[in-house]
Amino acid sequence: MGTNVSTNAIAVRVQTKASSVTDMLKKLAARNYVHYERYYGVELTSAGREMAIDIIRKHRLWESFLVDKLDFSWDEVHEVAEHLEHIRSEKLIAALDRFLGYPKLDPHGHPIPDRNGNFIGIDKTLLSDCQKGTRIRITGVKDPSKPFLKYLDNQNLKVGSIVEICGKEEFDNSLEIKVLNRLLSISDKTASNLYIEITK
Repeated sequence: MGTNVSTNAIAVRVQTKASSVTDMLKKLAARNYVHYERYYGVELTSAGREMAIDIIRKHRLWESFLVDKLDFSWDEVHEVAEHLEHIRSEKLIAALDRFLGYPKLDPHGHPIPDRNGNFIGIDKTLLSDCQKGTRIRITGVKDPSKPFLKYLDNQNLKVGSIVEICGKEEFDNSLEIKVLNRLLSISDKTASNLYIEITK
């Protein structure tokens, strides 16, 4: 199916103990959702991948609903959607998708799989890869954490923002950018977590 992922990597990602991850992986393996072998990591089975995509689809549709229809901010929706994604009604999710107009991307610029599990392809060029004089549009965030999203809000940066790169520091790769006619300095770390597309 794909590349094996280590138990420790999962533990770091979900911020829990490796032993807790191992216990959960054993339970998932018993249900045939993952192939798990000690010291060799884990990978999804076909059934596991199908289930994971279904959860991703529901999660991102709920995030879209919360932002577009209920005026939640994009840094608020992840935790709420984590609860809503476990609703099992296929009829409800189909109706939600239809009500939202079959969105292809969630509020963070991440692709929403369709009912058949297909994702649209997205350009994963990062702002940090761009040079002075480039004009770009922000298309998504690589890091959807609440602190980063709040930081972007404070800087008036969001998905859809048009940005002109006015300068790039050779020392630390920080950027001077213009957004909404305002000059702003952003770190390489920030630029490395923003997906973009180049505009004319």
